[in-house]
Amino acid sequence: MSSFSGFGKTQWARRLTYILILNLGILMLTLGIYFFKAPNGFATGGVTGLAIILTRALSFLGINQSTYVLIFNSVLLVLGVAVLGRQCGLLTIFCSLMYSIENFLLETFLPISNIPGAVAKLSESGEVIGYTLTSSPLLDLIFAVMLTGIGSAVIFRCNASSGGTDIVALIIKKYTSINVGTALLCTDIIIAASSIFIYNLETGLYSLLGLFAKVFVVDDILDSMNMCKAFTIITTKAEEIDDFIMNNMKRGATVYNAEGAFSHQEKKVIVTVCRRTEALRLRRKVKEIDPGAFIIITKTSEIMGKGFRDAQ
Repeated sequence: MSSFSGFGKTQWARRLTYILILNLGILMLTLGIYFFKAPNGFATGGVTGLAIILTRALSFLGINQSTYVLIFNSVLLVLGVAVLGRQCGLLTIFCSLMYSIENFLLETFLPISNIPGAVAKLSESGEVIGYTLTSSPLLDLIFAVMLTGIGSAVIFRCNASSGGTDIVALIIKKYTSINVGTALLCTDIIIAASSIFIYNLETGLYSLLGLFAKVFVVDDILDSMNMCKAFTIITTKAEEIDDFIMNNMKRGATVYNAEGAFSHQEKKVIVTVCRRTEALRLRRKVKEIDPGAFIIITKTSEIMGKGFRDAQ
């Protein structure tokens, strides 16, 4: 749970924040799949996409979609525990269980067919085969990508997995320099492409478009949530600024000597990193303590160490 170590003043508050954020990610993922992805047959990868394809391609076996999901998730969960560790396995079980519960509640109490304005999908013979929220597949795809992409990113940010090919992506990320979004693309592109042959060309192309869009959404959201500010402060009042950083912000800092090239005045350089929400506070305090301080602020999304995230 180190990803959210900066939230809250107590261990209990940090854990509560972690659980709430994790469940928000699961809820967004569930809403995206239930309302937009599944009704349109968008197989944008993952175990869900594979299950959608196999349910249609192997319909003569009589195996439903949820059974395929259960089988694949169980196998991949064992693999995840073996490679990624017990904690990842427990979090994956929790995420999969919450997804199943939320999906069941939506199916039971809020079927799409009962929502005002829902559009019936008809077969070639005119038979109703399902319902979608809108008559525009592109609009449904946009919401499917945004909700599932943001939800997946939040779950990844919690060092958790929703199961399925997310586990494969995390394993690839662990042993290579490939980021999560690209790893998801590697594991899901075959599944998305298969929908061209199982459904039709249009659905397949929508699935591929959704997959590529999700890759960028996941990476961009992860980078945004990981975003921190690195400060390089050149000042003559290093002790006061350093005291504020350590005692008020509870952050560490590195201080070293420097000399002005023009004035040859002795100065100190303070290097520290803080979260984006803390950056404005630090900037204002530095200017309050030393109006003549020279401050360099850069954005970074890869900070490893105490108070941020563990090196992997």
